[in-house]
Amino acid sequence: MTVPRLAKAARVILVGAPGVGKGTQTERLMNRFSELSSISSGDLLRKNVRERTPLGIQAESAMKSGKLVPDAMILRLIINELTKRGWIRDNALRPYAVYASSIDMADNTVDAVTIPSPLRTSRYTFSEKPSASFILDGFPRTAGQAIQLDSIVPINMVVHLNTPSDIIIDRICNRWVHESSGRVYNTTFNAPKVDGKDDLTGEPLMRRADDDPEVWKARLKSFRETSEPLLEHYDKLGVLWTVNGNSSDEISPQLFNEFGKRFGALEH
Repeated sequence: MTVPRLAKAARVILVGAPGVGKGTQTERLMNRFSELSSISSGDLLRKNVRERTPLGIQAESAMKSGKLVPDAMILRLIINELTKRGWIRDNALRPYAVYASSIDMADNTVDAVTIPSPLRTSRYTFSEKPSASFILDGFPRTAGQAIQLDSIVPINMVVHLNTPSDIIIDRICNRWVHESSGRVYNTTFNAPKVDGKDDLTGEPLMRRADDDPEVWKARLKSFRETSEPLLEHYDKLGVLWTVNGNSSDEISPQLFNEFGKRFGALEH
């Protein structure tokens, strides 16, 4: 069996409405292309909070007070992770400070943590080795966040996963979950062997509280309003690619094919 290998670094973002299957496509891409890693801003945040790093302590303080974690802090987490992996390097003369000693939680600007502005794009160099390939999850969600990220590392493929809203809502309305394990079933394409029962334990399945059509219509409307400027930003940079499909199985083959074209995937 031949295994595809990347010829250069892939720095990827998947953009799609809630319920479109971003997690599924991420998992499938990573299974197909072994050089790919997933960098999740949420996971990085939780890890820093758990390990009580200075940045994690300040993030936890913000969350406990009901504030959003500032963009600058999320960017700092991403910079730390990419630097630690050796995928970007700070060209500043002084050694790079892994954690800011203090951050003004009221200031959500890049300069609050000395992240470079677009006028200082040469501060970081980035690796083009295939092993430096990643899918960035959870950030950016807005055009403003994307602009800030551009000054650190250039994303070279943005995938817009496009599935009609009515298909997504129908999929969500037919979703059932085994609460203790998280196993998910769908009565239209992945039904349990026994109606309403988990395949492995036989325990009853449940509906998630927010799996309501009206809730999802509002979520999809909010996503469209936020994502349009984000997609326009990456379209102008020439890295946006849209894939249409009603299911993950329709989308994956198209995504694999395009991925191979863009990153020179070689069969070994």
